[in-house]
Amino acid sequence: MSLGAWQLIWRISAKPFLVLTTASPSGMTSYQMAIPQTNQGLNKVRPLRPAEYVERKVVTSILEGTYPPGSVLPDERTLAKQLGVTRPTLRETLQRLASEGWITIRHGKPTVVNDYWEQGGLSVLSTLARYDEHLPDGFVAHLLEVRVTLLPAAARMAARNAPEALLEHLGRAESLDDDPEKFAEYDWELQLLMVKHSRNPVFTLIYNDFAAMFKTMGVRYFRFEEARDASRTYYVDVSRAIEQGGEDVERIVGSVMERVMGLWSELKCSQEVK
Repeated sequence: MSLGAWQLIWRISAKPFLVLTTASPSGMTSYQMAIPQTNQGLNKVRPLRPAEYVERKVVTSILEGTYPPGSVLPDERTLAKQLGVTRPTLRETLQRLASEGWITIRHGKPTVVNDYWEQGGLSVLSTLARYDEHLPDGFVAHLLEVRVTLLPAAARMAARNAPEALLEHLGRAESLDDDPEKFAEYDWELQLLMVKHSRNPVFTLIYNDFAAMFKTMGVRYFRFEEARDASRTYYVDVSRAIEQGGEDVERIVGSVMERVMGLWSELKCSQEVK
């Protein structure tokens, strides 16, 4: 993995917005998320199930500060009415969010919003990945710090356990098109190969939580020519290190991950200025 996936993840400039529509002829309520995607002048609309709608409304309200840590949610009856869903649907979704650490449900008392950084688990990361337009400040930087620790070690173990698999994949970089989508797909596959062949399944579980985020944002990152150029150099360096016995793989991957942290700040500021 070069400068992809976890690194220069851009916030979506056109944020999705929720609309509540009434379906005919039954009069039943349906929930839709309108995603501005131009298709011959028309916007595509992807339907949301009621449970998905509840999750989005509750999680984004927490991330945006409407319900900060320590605050309480409206009672079940009131919140269900506000969202236009049944109480069983609301209850089921809240129980799942509670299991992830977003909230604490107290029988007979108001539901409290947790500090998800302190009380959440890996499942919180998976949920956050679905709401990239609402990522809290510093989230990407924190991810990069984690990767600096995790990926170099995984790459070292993978180079020792399955050098042929890595070299086969890295060899395809020579014919890689400049298409951002192809680059993003290739780069993510390299990351997964490294963590998979580290033979530490926890590494893979952690990376799997960010698959959705990468698929959404990776293409945006690889639209930068400098990102693609840097990645090509990285692929060559790692391939050469593996061919020479793999002793230098961890250092190379770690060095690139460190550089990415600085580059992330630079490009992020550049993007914000534009």
